[in-house]
Amino acid sequence: MLKKILLILVLSVITVLLIDYFIGTADIKIYTPSQATKPTVEEPQPILEYGIPIDSFYVTEFTVKRNQTLGKILYGLNIPADVNAFLLSLTPDVFDVKKVRTGARYKIFSRKDSLQSPAYLVYEVSPVEFFVFNLTDSLYVYPFKKNIIPVRKISEAEIRTSLWVDMKANGLNPVLALELSDIFAWTVDFFGLFKGDRFRVMYDELYVDSTSIGIGTIYAAWFEHRGERFYAFRFEQDSVASYWDEKGNSLRKSFLKAPLRFSRISSRFSGNRFHPVLKIYRPHSGVDYAAPEGTPVMAVGDGVVIDMGYNKAAGNYIKIRHNSVYTTGYNHFSRFAKGMAKGVRVKQGDIIGYVGKTGYATGPHLDFRVWMNGSAIDPLKMKSPPVEPVKQENLEAFRYVVAHFSVQLDSIIPGSKTYFAAQKE
Repeated sequence: MLKKILLILVLSVITVLLIDYFIGTADIKIYTPSQATKPTVEEPQPILEYGIPIDSFYVTEFTVKRNQTLGKILYGLNIPADVNAFLLSLTPDVFDVKKVRTGARYKIFSRKDSLQSPAYLVYEVSPVEFFVFNLTDSLYVYPFKKNIIPVRKISEAEIRTSLWVDMKANGLNPVLALELSDIFAWTVDFFGLFKGDRFRVMYDELYVDSTSIGIGTIYAAWFEHRGERFYAFRFEQDSVASYWDEKGNSLRKSFLKAPLRFSRISSRFSGNRFHPVLKIYRPHSGVDYAAPEGTPVMAVGDGVVIDMGYNKAAGNYIKIRHNSVYTTGYNHFSRFAKGMAKGVRVKQGDIIGYVGKTGYATGPHLDFRVWMNGSAIDPLKMKSPPVEPVKQENLEAFRYVVAHFSVQLDSIIPGSKTYFAAQKE
């Protein structure tokens, strides 16, 4: 019993000694409120423009003056770098100094110090493309592109004066008029719109820094013309996007490959052809088809005769407007077909005249010409748009597209002129 008591006493003494040792040697820390852990505060992110923190610089905007070159601009900044060596090192694939144009905008970023020395020059090629010149001791240039943000819109307008004017009156991008006239070129006569005609269209408008820079993809639209509504749905078939009506028929029609049969090409489209009658070199903006006199000539597509008659150069001629995009011309007829007159509507394949050699012609032939948006193009290189309907194996996918866009096009309550849908991801 006594041994147990002694053992307990010894253990107690040892325990007290150990506690006293550790307490006496420990570094006791007392935490005050000021030493307590504080939540971290994130530093404000710098505002970047062209990848440059603009808060650190004074920014001044200029325009390129007449006869002002990149060299003159750089020398005028009095930068320390060797400007001459830098200009000599530039190649067109890095920066083409010859493309610095009068009226173009550029910005100078100057340091916020007593000297306000220039650090960067940013040259604007377009609202999207820029070139950034580093103006420090190591002078160099690199391209910079701003992000283009497509915003999905559904817009509509009613025709009161003209498509272009009414677009602007309704706050729409007038370029949309050109796009719609191209899509509906074969179904709507844009030269004969009626007051009360109207349209609705779903499309992407493209923005850079909240500024509109143009029209992107048009997904679907309808156009009411003379009381009839025409639909257009964008659908890709065989890796080519085109527009189709709600039944899957192409909105475009093709042209005949040639306006007459049993002929040969005797002269092609050329910028410098020797004229056999005038004996001079001059452009030939058509294709000559040699054929026996009296060979029937056909209209290559549906349209309206907008001009016909006789002149010294073309002889007996006819011009046909097919839509708002294409017009064709036929020269040197021996005579016109019965019933031809200005304002007459013709169908593809209709006989409009007969091969002759009137006007400046050394022999019987047809001088055939094509204008696209008012400019002459090579008839042999004219792309004939697709006319095939949506293929059977693609019909299910096409019907899904029609159903999807029809709901969005036709569910808007009429009245307001412009509607905005969600921004495209």
